[in-house]
Amino acid sequence: MHFAKCSRCVGLTLVPMAIICILANALLLFPNLQTRYLLEGHITSEARWATGIWASGVLVLVAARVFVSNGSKKGCCGFRVAMICQVIYTCVALGAAVFCLMTCVKGLLNGPHCLYNGTQGQVWGTPLRRINPSKQSYLYEPERWASACVEPQRVVLWNASLFTVLMVTSGIQAILCFVNIMNSLLGMLCGPSFGINKILLTGKVCTYKTFFDFCCLALQPHHQE
Repeated sequence: MHFAKCSRCVGLTLVPMAIICILANALLLFPNLQTRYLLEGHITSEARWATGIWASGVLVLVAARVFVSNGSKKGCCGFRVAMICQVIYTCVALGAAVFCLMTCVKGLLNGPHCLYNGTQGQVWGTPLRRINPSKQSYLYEPERWASACVEPQRVVLWNASLFTVLMVTSGIQAILCFVNIMNSLLGMLCGPSFGINKILLTGKVCTYKTFFDFCCLALQPHHQE
């Protein structure tokens, strides 16, 4: 098992996901591709937090770059130091992806910020936010979407679609980051590859076949061929 190859694969997979998150959050800031709603402050608060841009976007991209480049470190010590760095970067990326995921869930449940017909005329707010827990969410009543908001047009579908994309993508990012944490921890313990490392011990060449074999041999003096 080559831990560097696994980290590189995770890093290369995270890159397009981070770009998707950046684009999706950017579109959330411009309903119907218009800038005036952002300039006037009529944007959903969860979209204004821009977690898809700086969290699941930039932070994950930085971590992905580390995953791809650190796998080329040579030598036992250099590789293990690279794995330690990967654990740190991966924890940051994992926290960023989870934060973006939670923000998207909140934004999806609350619904968009829009102009709607209230009891005192047309006002800006979040008419689809579920105040009563016993009441069904608007997500299960798509027939309400078209008439819920006067402006921007079709903003409910716009927000629901983009928040869903962000939620799913950041969720996959979190899973990949967790996998890479486990991979990096094993890389710290086992070296560049698991199952093919050889050492010279008391004049005999031994091969690590299991994790437990490695732990036992690592406690005894040895040097690499």
